[in-house]
Amino acid sequence: MSKPRVALFVTCLVDLYRPTVGFAAIRLLESAGCQVEVPQAQTCCGQPAYNSGDRATAREIARGVVDAFRNYDHVVAPSGSCGGMISHHYPALFDDDPEYRGRAEALAAKTHELVSFLTDVMGVTSVEAAHAGVVTYHDSCSGLRELGVKAQPRALLATVRGLTLKEMADPEICCGFGGTFCVKYPEISTRMVTDKARDIQATGAETLLAGDMGCLLNMAGRLKREGAAMRVRHVAEVLAGMDAETPGIGDTGPRGTA
Repeated sequence: MSKPRVALFVTCLVDLYRPTVGFAAIRLLESAGCQVEVPQAQTCCGQPAYNSGDRATAREIARGVVDAFRNYDHVVAPSGSCGGMISHHYPALFDDDPEYRGRAEALAAKTHELVSFLTDVMGVTSVEAAHAGVVTYHDSCSGLRELGVKAQPRALLATVRGLTLKEMADPEICCGFGGTFCVKYPEISTRMVTDKARDIQATGAETLLAGDMGCLLNMAGRLKREGAAMRVRHVAEVLAGMDAETPGIGDTGPRGTA
């Protein structure tokens, strides 16, 4: 049987701030039996423009993404936010363009968040990775509420040797990032991430994990400002066994320096 041809949608924040997440995603997908490609023509998914009400710009960006990814079996993003944008909001951008509406619907149907793709589509039940220590996991809003990502990362984390997961009191509560929300409502956003940081630290975990870079950067920044000894990583880095190879996001912990 031929390997499924999978296109990796890298995402802007991974590209600009944490390329290691992209390499971790490739390692996980290849281990699952996929042929992975990274289309050179890919750009932003258009969500910042969409959330700001600039539908014309979002539509033009979406058109380019639809064209760049249309010829693959699956499209996978290490982000519930970008995955949710493509799979849930692209088709409506082309309500007056039947051709691209159809293409957008086809793309939406084959677009997945990374960890849910591994478990729900490829049938991955365990990973060959080790992580000595206690972690806690934040459920990012788009992944959880749009794509149903909840049990999947926890199931794979349970197979990581040496890892202990300690849940927060409220792991599903928003961290306050929300893309443009944190720019439009900075006071509310700061209060939300302050509450989240308190919840994170109350677990006593050494490492914070999540599946979206926006949330991770936001939480890492607040933890650093509060002087918390906390390492912050994308869940893919731990599942791929790459968490010891790079500094932590935001350099918030004692091992988080280059």
